[in-house]
Amino acid sequence: MHEFSLEDILSNDPLGILVEAKPKAKLVNSDDRLIASFEEINSFIEANGHEPQKSTNMSERTLYSRLQGIKDNPEKIEYLKPYDRFNLLKVVEINSIDDILNDDAFGLLRDDKDDIFTLKHVPNNFSSERSKADKVASREICKNFEEFEHLLKECQKDIKEQKRRLIPSVESQLREGMFCVLDGILLYIHKIFQPIRGNSNKLNRRTILIFENGTQSNMLLRSLGKRLKDNGKMVTDLNIDLINKEDKKSGYIYILESLSSDEKISTIKNLYKIGYSTTEVKDRIKNAINEPTYLMAPVRIVSVYETYNMNTQKFEQLIHKFFGKVCLNLDIFGNDNKRYTPREWFIVPLEVIEQTIDLIISGEIVNYRYDEVNEKLN
Repeated sequence: MHEFSLEDILSNDPLGILVEAKPKAKLVNSDDRLIASFEEINSFIEANGHEPQKSTNMSERTLYSRLQGIKDNPEKIEYLKPYDRFNLLKVVEINSIDDILNDDAFGLLRDDKDDIFTLKHVPNNFSSERSKADKVASREICKNFEEFEHLLKECQKDIKEQKRRLIPSVESQLREGMFCVLDGILLYIHKIFQPIRGNSNKLNRRTILIFENGTQSNMLLRSLGKRLKDNGKMVTDLNIDLINKEDKKSGYIYILESLSSDEKISTIKNLYKIGYSTTEVKDRIKNAINEPTYLMAPVRIVSVYETYNMNTQKFEQLIHKFFGKVCLNLDIFGNDNKRYTPREWFIVPLEVIEQTIDLIISGEIVNYRYDEVNEKLN
């Protein structure tokens, strides 16, 4: 019997059975992107020892928003369980409604004729009409998703490379061709239709929204605006000055709160100083009790933002113009007995100030104005 060497066997393989199969490249889909985005959160925790917070660091703030979006989505929570090594997505179990109703020692939930679940003074068709309205705006598969997929991928890449930023959403600024992030999912506003008058007799507009997971929706524009305000962001355009190796840190934007004991000052609600310094803020305010610009009193640092390539004079002019109508109008006497009128103190809710600074940093501030009556950005 002829003996075959291993080399003979390998060289005589007419059917290619022994040929090593080359691994096929894995296609990247929305699930892969979801895992990758969650792994960025895990990496942050490994490096920093805590969950991302809603801080003044824009990168950390983005991860914070992403994590909140995942926590609000049961499907994402379920899918990401194998990757949740820090137990970020743990869902607290609660008893069922049946358990609650069955445990009624005091008879508070007994089956009376008029129970708490019976709606009165409501039209009989209310439930069905409301259901129809909900179905109108439900998501469905986008049949021509390939036309938009590259746009969404490019936007994701731009965000990752910090060529675009996530900024607070304002309904009046939503427009066709804009990207937004809703519940942690990137979307593209493909179409905004002409105004229509709904059942409430109010004008509204239908939209066509394309989501990165391959679905689409015809949500009402006002509904989109409300949802983005609660749990979303708008994405800036590409014409943003980015930080690179050639850029130099020019200073700090800061928010201060007065600790004055003077009733003329201490009784003013939402009074904050918004300023700019080229030196460390803690050093800048050391002599606050002797400087009229700090109202001749100690101050508390609320927030500090690092800035790059910023023109100090332009920033101050912009802040004064933007919040000009709510600027503190109060005379302060310095140690030299001269009268001063500080112009960097504003009566504005802190949340609005933080949104405004985000918009200044992103360059989007030119598209907004401050509504001092309702205390919000429009």
